Amino acid sequence: MSTTGAIRFARYAFPPNSLHYCGPEGGSVLLEYADARTADAGLVELAADFEAAWPYLELIAGESGIGDPLDDRVVDAYWLGNEILVRIDRTRFAHSLQGRFGARPGWSPDRILPALPAGAMPNHSFHVFGVYPWVGLLRGGSDQPLRILDRCRIRSGVVEAVQDDSARVRYQPLCWDGKRLGFGDRRVETVTITQGGYSLAGPLSRGDIVAMHWDWVCERITGEEARRIERWTASQLQVVNGLTAPGPAAAFG
Repeated sequence: MSTTGAIRFARYAFPPNSLHYCGPEGGSVLLEYADARTADAGLVELAADFEAAWPYLELIAGESGIGDPLDDRVVDAYWLGNEILVRIDRTRFAHSLQGRFGARPGWSPDRILPALPAGAMPNHSFHVFGVYPWVGLLRGGSDQPLRILDRCRIRSGVVEAVQDDSARVRYQPLCWDGKRLGFGDRRVETVTITQGGYSLAGPLSRGDIVAMHWDWVCERITGEEARRIERWTASQLQVVNGLTAPGPAAAFG
């Protein structure tokens, strides 16, 4: 088991799990693992119970000849995006998507599978923009699908101020022009860095570059990692925007 990769998985998996959006019950222990920077068999079991993320990790690892789905290279590829994604066989990726989601209400292979030859990758950004249950976003009359997508994706930013349990971070949000998802002007948002004495990222300072998921700072990252997040997010947006009937058009149209 890769301790580094397992801890990194916990950092990014905790925020949506804490909101009961994905993963098993009792996932609050992910925050404790991340804060302690330790990993054991219990963390691996928790990770394997994430029905959305784990199959992507297995696919990336298998296609890359890496034996551990929690290897840091695999975890990095899924959450942030890196070069090992280009090794993924498109046919196996298609079979994986069809096997996992084919029987679900609202799933349309004609809508999603054309994204694969266009450059879709088993990266969290594609899952959010291309596979995410758009109908679910609007269920109950929700008028905030854009905000939900912006929170759900991994995004980078720069810390401008730290106060108590939160930080003010400047980042570039998603925007919707009526037809396509894109990026808007940079703005400042307030995100969580500590809860109950536990932190995903550790101490932060003004000027730190960070990665965020939902309303949490997950970790400090390098400038190169931030550029990778932006590059892979943009590439997967381009793929989904280019579909004949993309999810965003169905949600916002």
